[in-house]
This record gives sequence, structure tokens and C-alpha cells, in this order.
Amino acid sequence: MEEKIKTSQKWPVAFRALRHYNYRLYFGGQLISLTGTWMQNVALSWLAYRLTGSSTILGLISFLGLAPSLLFAAVAGVVADRTNKHRLIVAMQSLAMLQAAALAVLALAKVITLWQIFLLAVFNGLIRAFDIPARQAFIVEMVDRSDLINAISLNSSVFNGARIIGPTLAGMVVAAFGEGVCFALNAVSFLAVIAALLVMKLPEKTFRESREPFLKEMLDGFHYALNFLPVRNVLLLLGVIALFGTPYTVLLPVFVRQIFSGSAKELGFLMSAAGAGALVGAFYLGTHQNPLRLPRLIWLATGFLGCGLMGLGFSRLFPLSLLLVAVIGFSAMLALAASNSLVQSIVEDDKRGRVMSLHTTVNTGLPTFGNLLAGVCADSLGAPVTVTAGGIVCLLTAILFTITLPGFRRVIRPLLASPRG
Repeated sequence: MEEKIKTSQKWPVAFRALRHYNYRLYFGGQLISLTGTWMQNVALSWLAYRLTGSSTILGLISFLGLAPSLLFAAVAGVVADRTNKHRLIVAMQSLAMLQAAALAVLALAKVITLWQIFLLAVFNGLIRAFDIPARQAFIVEMVDRSDLINAISLNSSVFNGARIIGPTLAGMVVAAFGEGVCFALNAVSFLAVIAALLVMKLPEKTFRESREPFLKEMLDGFHYALNFLPVRNVLLLLGVIALFGTPYTVLLPVFVRQIFSGSAKELGFLMSAAGAGALVGAFYLGTHQNPLRLPRLIWLATGFLGCGLMGLGFSRLFPLSLLLVAVIGFSAMLALAASNSLVQSIVEDDKRGRVMSLHTTVNTGLPTFGNLLAGVCADSLGAPVTVTAGGIVCLLTAILFTITLPGFRRVIRPLLASPRG
């Protein structure tokens, strides 16, 4: 006990989850791998827009990449609850490496076509459908429960640290060497996270055996989430953010070219600004240890997200837009990470994979429709009007969520006072 206390004192409050060996490995591997992923995201968006000049196509590619999460996340949640999450994640990361390598070969050979981009986007979406719920549920196996909120915030920070570095590098690499090199670098970056996973020291058995029918377990997960008031309310709010708050990212190439007359370099700056804001939001959440404060953070962040989106819709100055995108990134990340932390703090362990699969469906799957709708609306109404409308919806949702806060806290207070299991 004394040794554990001394170990924890070596780490500042905002980084205390890093005292766990397995989580340190995971953190470092993810930083490298996700940097490559963000490079690929920016390069793929720029390539598609360069080939077609259509914001609808941008929305369609995003739709194809996220739709499998909507279709298969419920299945993936049961798989995560019934299998070894560690092995499942290694398998999914290996497949993602192959997807990036395929994009690299096609782009470097200058034979890549739109249908190939569509096909590989769907393949990547299938991988993500199984990978994300498993990774979310795996966090609790790497850290103590007392460090769970901090681990989730650090997980968000590494995602957004890569979001700062990756787009900036992508803009320079695309300008100098083309999109294919970005895809190749992403493929190589997966080796870091796969190696980190393989050298972890984990218990021999980290999964639950079940004799229940697969379909029954899936339906039990739906019933638990939809009838558990705190989880249901959080998922509804996340659904609004997913449909109207986060799709602005697919329209950034349109802002860059039509409003600011910029290039891939300016797109990289905007994406990095969003990542910088999100990184600050993740670190800010990491300083919070009391889960009872999370509901208030969620509604405040949603309100600031709406205001930031409305400001971006009206802005015609690139420096101002950089600042507003940073505010949007901060607010969106704080709302999403705080929601994730709250759900994982109150959910029962044997249903964690299934609940996080629904979280993935809302947070990753629903943007398929939001991105597609944003692309279509931007072609007819313009990107600024589309983004402004999304901001208004988010602000109204935040106002409505405040009404439920007193009852929300009454429900979660006894749950947080007793261990979940």
C-alpha cells in the first residue's frame, strides 16, 4: 500500500493514470498511431475534394467510413463483453494498418479512383465498429477505478495531441510529396500501438465467459441503456452533438477554398486549432476527480459548442476562425469526454462493452447522417449557413439539458457512492 501511494505521488494530478505500466505503453503507442491517422484523414479529405470539387462527396466519404459503426456497433459490444479485448484490439489495429497500406499503394501509383476510396472507407468503418468499443471498455483493465476519469481524459488528450500534430504534418507532406506519402506514414505508425499492446503485462484471463444467446445479450444491453436514466439522457445529448455539432469538420475544406482561398496548409492549421482546443479540454477534464461535477461540465460545454459554431458561420477572417475552431474543439471534447467518463463511472462492468458500443453508435455512427446532411446542405445553402444552424441546435439542447440537472444528480449520486459491478 505504501509503495502504491509513493508511486502515485510521482505523477501530477492531471497525469496520474500514467503511473500504470500498461497504460503508459498504450498512451505512447496511441500518440504515434493517431498522429498517422490524422495525417491520413486530412490527406484523404483533400484528395477527395481535389478529385471532385464536391462537398457532397466529402460528406459521402465520411458517411461510408462511419456507417458501419451504426450497423455493427451493437454486435461489437457483445463481442467486446464476451472475448479478450486485448486480442481483439490487436487484430483490429493490424487490419487498419493494411487499409492504410492499400491507400498508400494506390495513391503512390497514381491509380486511385473514387470507388476505391469509397470501398476502403467502408472497410475502415468496419474495423472501427469493433475497435472503438473494445478500446473504450479496455481502459478500465489498465488502470485502477479511481484513475478511470483521468485515464479517459488522457485518452482524449492523446487523441487531440495527435490531432494537432497530424494535420499540420499532413498539410506540409501533401504540399511537398502528395497524399500517398501521408497514407504510407499512417501505415507505419500502426506498428507503434501494436508493439505496445503486445508487450503489456495483463492477467491471463481478462474476459467474461457467457452461455447466454448472442441476440439475448445484445437486447439486454439495449434494454439496460435505454431504461437507465443517466445513460439514456447522456446518449440523447451526444446524439444532438453528433448530428449537428461535429459535422463542421467535413466542411472545413469548403471554408478554406471558398471563403479564405487557401490550400491544404490552411486546412491543416484549422484542423490543428480544433485539436489544440480539444487537447486543452481533455487536460482540463483530467484535473477533475469528482464525477458529480460532470453533468454541469457537459451542459456548459454543449452551450459553448453552439456559440462557437455560430461564430464560425459568421466569421470571414482566418485568424478569427482559427480561434473559433479552437473554442469548438475545446467544447466538443469536454462534452464528449465528460460524457464518456460519467457513463463509465456508473455503468455495470459486465455490460460495459455493450453500453460503450451504444456510445460508439451515437458518437461515431450518427455523424454519418450529420456529415452527409451537412455536405448536402452546404452545396445548396452554403457552408456558413449550415454550420450556424448546427450551432443554434446545440445551444438550444444545452438549455434544455440544464432543466434535467437536479433530477440527474439525484439518480447518479448513490451510484457513484457504491462500486459498480
